[in-house]
Amino acid sequence: MIYLLPFLSVIIGYLAALLLKPSNKKSLKLLLAFSGSFLLSLTVMHLLPEVYEASLHSHHGHEHDGHAHAHGNNIIGIYIMAGIVFQIILEYFSKGAEHGHVHAHKDDHLHKMPWLLFISLCIHALLEGMPVSHHHDMAWGIAIHHFPIAIILTAFFVNSGLNKVAVMLFMAAFAAMTPLGTLLSAELHFVSHYYTEISAIVVGILFHISSTIIFESGENHKFNMAKLLAIILGVIFAYFI
Repeated sequence: MIYLLPFLSVIIGYLAALLLKPSNKKSLKLLLAFSGSFLLSLTVMHLLPEVYEASLHSHHGHEHDGHAHAHGNNIIGIYIMAGIVFQIILEYFSKGAEHGHVHAHKDDHLHKMPWLLFISLCIHALLEGMPVSHHHDMAWGIAIHHFPIAIILTAFFVNSGLNKVAVMLFMAAFAAMTPLGTLLSAELHFVSHYYTEISAIVVGILFHISSTIIFESGENHKFNMAKLLAIILGVIFAYFI
């Protein structure tokens, strides 16, 4: 299930964009606000405490040494900040596609595959999948996060005139990346050995992505009642998962 959820969310989003051709931007922005809030809440409530707890256990030889604990926390903080910076670098190449920040006009045509966007998105999705192997609840967060992104990306590519086969292959690869990240985290000794550090980097990535989604999903960055309710619902859902 942890492999299937993130994969299916992208495929369903892709099919929804092709078949339904959703044009209601307000509904998509509310869905984005909910997904951003849900993902941020899951990260703060579940993944972040686990990362710090794992950091404390890694200093098991110094259980009563406050300096060792503080040092461990500082290191985790550095990894989280590294994740935030790394995500900003990825967004330089992906133009913010991870949080639905792509716009297409009828006269804007993509004559070739946007490889930088593709590679950046795939790295992002791969890293997102790594904590899922230890924290199954995150599969829901990633799935709900990827669903509106898949709709927006597919609509962008179709409106830009990109070859339909290329769009299908792009979205299939994007869908496979998060389950692949989960699989690598479970199977590779290197990844499992540095799981805490990698998870801290992913926390930074998710912090940046989810907070950007929340603040960008409103017109002129203004909050309205519908958006506020979507954000509150995201927090509540994350609490009960």
